[in-house]
Formats: sequence, structure tokens, C-alpha cells
Amino acid sequence: MSTRALPVLGQGSAAPYDAFNLGDHVGDSPAAVATNRALLAQCCGAEPVWLNQVHGVRVVRLSRDAMGRACADGQPTAIPVADGAFTTEPGLVCTVMVADCLPVLLAAPDGRGVAALHAGWRGLCGAGSPTPGGVIDAGVSALCEATGCEPAELRAWLGPCIGPEAFEVSAAVLEGFGLAPGQHHPAFRPQGLRDGALRWLADLPALGRERLNGLGVQQVDGGRWCTVSQPSRFFSFRRDGVTGRQAACIWLRPR
Repeated sequence: MSTRALPVLGQGSAAPYDAFNLGDHVGDSPAAVATNRALLAQCCGAEPVWLNQVHGVRVVRLSRDAMGRACADGQPTAIPVADGAFTTEPGLVCTVMVADCLPVLLAAPDGRGVAALHAGWRGLCGAGSPTPGGVIDAGVSALCEATGCEPAELRAWLGPCIGPEAFEVSAAVLEGFGLAPGQHHPAFRPQGLRDGALRWLADLPALGRERLNGLGVQQVDGGRWCTVSQPSRFFSFRRDGVTGRQAACIWLRPR
């Protein structure tokens, strides 16, 4: 998991993207982003595969063969429109960018496969998706199918996201999770009225953990870092508006 601090001495991005911004869609200098991404690849020892994230539930499989065919045909490798990626091949870095949404990393046993998921509240509950379930459901299902393992065999890690003391939401978010405004749920704490509308504080890591547990994933770590309350360490869209992006990466090392 990257932070906003450069991992080595260097110029990086200028304010308000300082310094290790990895997002190429936020208004930062393309040259600075390219330099930062090259440094991330150097740190990983492999090239991260970037996604065009849309707060959806699509999860794509990363394959060296498919990438190789595109290069052999002289075609640029298209950036997948997806909010998750998984692979069973060493050296392909599953990568998601975040600046308040919850990054979820999954690992199958014995190095059989890994996945990275971008789980904001819309992706978690599958808002706007024509199929039931959210991005975590899709990621767990895809990784288990590809590796032949059961959800109980997976390990999950929840990265830094907006914390439960900072994530104020409206009734629309509760409804996305199938809850009525007066219905009790431990991940939503009533805050009263703001601008004439009811508000709640939502616990995004708790919602992610609940979804994972409901799917049978019991080995879940992380979820203890708040992007909003740690400005020196993390980018936060909710806090700053114009800001950079950090990345969560997971990959299989060559055997």
C-alpha cells in the first residue's frame, strides 16, 4: 500500500498532489504521475496494471497471454474499465487506486492467486448494478473459481479508507444496503439533521468485513487507518477535494 510520501528522495508531484500521487485523472502533471508510477513499479519489481475505476462491480482477470497478444498485434493494451482485478500468474500486479474508498486485497492459499478490489459504498452494495451483490462478492467468486479454493481459505486485507468518525452519509447510502432510515445496523450511527436531512456516520471497514464474513471469508486483517484524519500520510478526497491517489497492490512473485 502506498502513501502520499515518496518512498525515496525525489521531487514527485507538487501541491496539492504532493508527493507520491499515482492518479493520472486528477489534474496532476502527467510527467510527475509517470515518474511516480515508474517508481512504484521499481518498488514492486513488476509493472502495476492500472484500471479505469467507475465505482462498479466488474472484476477482470489479468493474463500475460492476453497482454502479449495485444502487443504482438501492435495494439495498445486497453485500460480495463473495472473496480477489481485478479490473477493466477506471477509478476502481474493487481492494483487499485483510492483516496477514501476501501481497498481490499485477497490472497488464495499456496500462491494460487490474488485480487485487488476498489470498494466504495456503491461498489460494496452494488448500487446501480444489474446483478445482485457488490464488488467484494464478484472478487471473491472470481478468485475462488480461478484457484479452486473455498472462501474460507482466502485471506483478506482491508487498507486505509475514510474512517467511521468522518464518513457522514445520507439515507440513500442506507437504502443502498437495504436498510430503512429507522432500522438499526452497527455500521451506521445516527447523527441527526444536517441541512434539513437525516445523516449517519458509516463504518466502511465494518461493512467490508461484514460482506467478507457473509461470503465465508473469515481471515480478515487491517481496516484500522483513516485517510481523512491523517493528512500527512494519506490523500483524502473527502477532506481536500482536489488531491492525489494512493494505490493498493498485490501480486505473486515468480517461483
